[in-house]
Amino acid sequence: MIEDDGHYFCCNGCQGVYHLLSEQGLDGFYKKLGDEKLAPPSQQYEDSANFNSPAFYERYVKVNKEGFSEVSLIIEGIHCAACVWLNEKALENMDGVIATNINYTNNKAKVVWDDDVVKLSEIIDMIRAIGYNAYPYDASLQEEKANKERKDYYLRIAVAVFATMNMMTIMVAQYAGYFTGISDDVKHVLNIGEWVLSTPVLFYSGWPFFRGMYYGLKTKTVNMDTLVATGSLLTYIYSIYITLTRSGEAYFDSVTMIVTFVLVGKFLEALSKKSVADTLDIMNKHLPSDVKIVEDEKIVTKNVNDVKVDDIVVVGAGDRVALDGEVVDGSGTFDESSLTGESEPIFKQKGDAIVSGTVSIDADIKYRVTRDYAHSTISNIVSLLENAMNNKPRIQQLANRLSEYFSSTILLLSLFTFLGWYFYSHNFEQSFMIAISVIVIACPCALALATPVATLVGLSIASKRGILFKEAALLETMANADILVLDKTGTITQGRPKVVEQKRYEDFDMSLLYSLLLNSKHPIAKAVANEIYDEDLSCYELESLQNVPSQGITAMYKDKMLAGGNAKLMQTIGLDVVSESEYSEFYFAYDGELLAKFELFDLPREDAKETIAAIKKLGVRIIMLTGDHERSAKKVAEMVGTEEFVAELTPQDKAAYIEKLQKEKHRVVMAGDGVNDILALAQSDIAIAMGNGSDIAIEVSDVVLLNDKFAALYDSFKISRRTFLMIKENLALSLVYNAITIPLAMAGYVIPLVAAISMSISSLLVVGNSMRIKLGYKD
Repeated sequence: MIEDDGHYFCCNGCQGVYHLLSEQGLDGFYKKLGDEKLAPPSQQYEDSANFNSPAFYERYVKVNKEGFSEVSLIIEGIHCAACVWLNEKALENMDGVIATNINYTNNKAKVVWDDDVVKLSEIIDMIRAIGYNAYPYDASLQEEKANKERKDYYLRIAVAVFATMNMMTIMVAQYAGYFTGISDDVKHVLNIGEWVLSTPVLFYSGWPFFRGMYYGLKTKTVNMDTLVATGSLLTYIYSIYITLTRSGEAYFDSVTMIVTFVLVGKFLEALSKKSVADTLDIMNKHLPSDVKIVEDEKIVTKNVNDVKVDDIVVVGAGDRVALDGEVVDGSGTFDESSLTGESEPIFKQKGDAIVSGTVSIDADIKYRVTRDYAHSTISNIVSLLENAMNNKPRIQQLANRLSEYFSSTILLLSLFTFLGWYFYSHNFEQSFMIAISVIVIACPCALALATPVATLVGLSIASKRGILFKEAALLETMANADILVLDKTGTITQGRPKVVEQKRYEDFDMSLLYSLLLNSKHPIAKAVANEIYDEDLSCYELESLQNVPSQGITAMYKDKMLAGGNAKLMQTIGLDVVSESEYSEFYFAYDGELLAKFELFDLPREDAKETIAAIKKLGVRIIMLTGDHERSAKKVAEMVGTEEFVAELTPQDKAAYIEKLQKEKHRVVMAGDGVNDILALAQSDIAIAMGNGSDIAIEVSDVVLLNDKFAALYDSFKISRRTFLMIKENLALSLVYNAITIPLAMAGYVIPLVAAISMSISSLLVVGNSMRIKLGYKD
C-alpha cells in the first residue's frame, strides 16, 4: 500500500494514473467512480505478475549498453497518431522510464526503463489503465492475436454489411415514394425500420470508434475515432428526433454507411499494414522454437532459449538453423538468401561457421553452438530491424505534430460550418448534415500513415537485399547525401591481394620461402604462400623469427638469414632494391642474395566499376580515400572510374577529410570495412560497413551490407531515395486530399455517404502509393 497526499494506492501504476489524470484536470473520474473500488492490477489482469518473473526477463527483456532494460511490446487499440502520442506521453511521465518509441504501422513499441526504479508490470499496468492493452512481442503469439483481431473485424463488418444491405431495400421504398407519393404513416414505419437496423451497426460495429473516442476524451486528445464517432452519433440522435417528431428527413442510412465504409477501410488498412510488417517479421517468425541436441550420447529436444554455448546441435535436410555455431561433423549446402540476399547455396564442412536463420538444403550435420539464442546473428538482426522501425525520421515527427492538432481543428471547422450555414440559410437540417460531412471527410489517418508505411516498405526491401539500416531515420539522411567516400582496401577491392607477376633471379629451394611465409599472418605473405604452394614442399624449422612492422619478416636457417618483405626491408639488410612498380611488391632474399620478386595487386570487386558509374548517375560525388601509396591508389581509381582520390592517409587524416567536407555543407556517406576506418565512419553522416568487415566497424556503422556485395551500395542509395520520395508523395496526397475535400464539404457539395467513402479511400491510397517502392525489386 502506497500513501500519497492522503490517498492510498495498491501500486505505483495506480498512483501514476492518479497523477496523470490530475495533471490533465480529470480528477472527476474518481468522483464518478463513487463507492466502487478498483481491483489491484494483479487482480484485474491475471498475467501482470508474470512480467517480472526471471523466465519472462530471460526470454523477452534485454539489457542495453547503458545498463537499462529494453523490451518490445505490442500495444492493442492504437488507431491513429493521437493514440501513439498518448501512450508515449503516459509512459515517459513515469519515473524510471527512459524512452518509448511506438510504431504506428504495426503497433510495436520499444520501451527502455531502469529496472531499479520501475518494474515492467507497472509499465504494462499504465498502458492498460489508459485504455489499451500490451503484451510482449512474440512472432508466433502475434499471429494468433492478429487472427483473433481479424475475426472480430469480420463479425463487426458482417453485421454492418447485413444491416446496410437491408437498409438499401427500405431506401428504395423511400425514394420511390418521393416520386409516386408516400403517406406520413408509411414513412414513419420505414424510418423506424431504419432506426432498428442502424442501432447494432452504430453501437456494435462502430464500438471500436466509441472506445477510442472515450479514452481520447479521458486524456483530452482528439483523434480519428472522435471524428467518426461524433459524426455518426450526432446523425443518429438527429434522425431519432426526426423519427419521433415526424418532421423532416431521417439519415439513419448515413449512419450505417459512415460506420460500414470507415470500418471496412480500417480493416483493409490493417491488412495492408500487416502485410508490410510481416516482411520484417518473417525471419523471426519462421525460426524453430525447438532444436535437437546431443546430450549424454542421446538426441533430445530443447527450447532454443535453453541451449547453451558448446552444446552440439543436430541439423537435417530442410531444417532452419536457430543458433550460430561451427560444424563438427558432416557437410552439405545451406541457403543463406534470407540473410544476405544471395541465391547461390553455400557449401559447409567441418570447421566452417553456421549462421542462424539459414536453411539446410541437403546437409546432415552436427555443429557446436558458439552463441546462445539471445546473442545469435538472427536475433541481433531482428533487434536492429525493430529499432529501425521504432526510430522515427524527422519528417515523420513533423507529420505527427500536425496530426496532434488536426482532429481538433476539424471539429472547430465543423462547428463554424454549421453556424455559418445556419445563419445563412436558417435551415437546421441542411446546416447539420453539411457539418457532419466536414467531420467525416477529414482524414488524419492518411497523414499519420504517410511516413511509417513507406518507411516500413523501404526497410523491408533493404533487408531482403541484405542491407540493414539500423534506424529508419537513416533512410532520410542517406536520401539527402551528396558525397560517397570509399575506403580502397576491402571496400572497392576484394581485400585479398593476388600475385600478378613473379620473377626468380636464381634457382633455390622453394621450401625455404614457404617455411618463412607460414610464419606471417600478413595478407601479402598469405597470397604468395597460396601462389607457390605445392604438395612436395617441406616445412623447415626456422629460428630467430622476427616480424618487422610495415616491412616484412626475417628468420635464421642454418645460421643464414631469410628475409621476405618490401623494398624497404631489402634495403635494411643491405640489398640495393628500388620500388618502381604500381603494384605491391614482395622480395625474397637468402644469405644476402636476392632470389625472387613477386608483384601483387588487390583487384577491384567485379561489380565495382558498374556500381560506381550507377551511383554517379544519381548525382552523388564519389571520393576514394586510402592509406596506400599514390601509384596503387591511382591504378585502382583508373580501373573503377573514380576521378577523385587521396592516398597515403592515416585514419586521423580520413576523419579530418570528411569533417572538412561536412563544413562545406555536404552530407557524407562513408563505406569501409576495417579497424582503420572507424574514425572516418564515426565522423560521417552515414557509416556503411561491408558484411565481411571487422566487428568494431560493423558496431559503429549505421548501415550494414550483409551480403558484402559492392552493388548493395547503389541499392542503399536507390532504396533510401525512393522511400523518401514516396514519403513526400504520401504527405502531399494527404494534404492535397484534405485541402480539396474539406472546403468542398464546407461548401455543401459532399454528402456524409460520399465523405465516408472518400475518407477510407484516402488512407488506402497512401498505403498503395507506399507499395510503389517495390517496383523494380523482386522478393
